[in-house]
Amino acid sequence: MGKSLVLCWGFWILLGWGCETTVCSVDDKSTVQPVTSTAYLSTTPGIASKSSIPLPLPCGSKSHICPEYCSTCYYFAGPTIHCISILLHNECLKIFEDEMVSRNRDDWCNWGNVSGLYSNLSLCTEKVFDCLLIPWPNPFVEAIFVDIHTKFFRDCPTEELNDPPPAIVFALVITPICLIPVMVSLVVLKTKNGDGSS
Repeated sequence: MGKSLVLCWGFWILLGWGCETTVCSVDDKSTVQPVTSTAYLSTTPGIASKSSIPLPLPCGSKSHICPEYCSTCYYFAGPTIHCISILLHNECLKIFEDEMVSRNRDDWCNWGNVSGLYSNLSLCTEKVFDCLLIPWPNPFVEAIFVDIHTKFFRDCPTEELNDPPPAIVFALVITPICLIPVMVSLVVLKTKNGDGSS
């Protein structure tokens, strides 16, 4: 008998929107078809029930998901910033972090390997804030990216300015030193011959 994997969007349970649970077979030899069930938990304490009443607040329309984000934060029984934090974590950060953890740590510092993930994270945060009609970038997003850099890119080497090779340093130092006596001797020679006019 194969193992089963149960997926549930706990985020929607938290918000009282219900949960879609899918049981998937992990063992390829099993012939059991996935079973899907839906449950709504609108009686959860502290969580407002989802309603079909139009939202009294403005909502962005750049994405098809905007009404869902807006209604999520409108019906969220807590500070809006907590709702935004949950949205960003579940919609953007979790995907980025899962992808980063699945990669080799040595690949984290190779920009070619992470640039796509980084861009997707940036676009995702922008989409959430555009839907909620909150300016982007903002200090909240900046804090998210600082945390990301602290967690994943802290040990990456930075491109620093290095000293030039010793031969070049020697040439740059010795040239003016050699030119000074030549210039002094030219001045002395000119004044001895009486060519100097004052």
